[in-house]
Amino acid sequence: MGFFMAIKTTLEQIEEVQAAITKVMAGQDITLNGKRLTYANLTALEAREQTLLARYRAETGSTTFRTYAHNGAYSE
Repeated sequence: MGFFMAIKTTLEQIEEVQAAITKVMAGQDITLNGKRLTYANLTALEAREQTLLARYRAETGSTTFRTYAHNGAYSE
């Protein structure tokens, strides 16, 4: 029996990326023994979010995707 990985929908991926962005915004880095460790890169996550949103719009024919920006402001 082989290992099969479920392919996530674009919407599921958007939700994951947005959850990761929320965690980064809440402070997802630490300093240990003088070295800084960052668990995720906000710039990379935001770029991935934009890519996924564009893909979602293309897949659904939607011109908008309503989200809440990282500071809580409404965004389309």
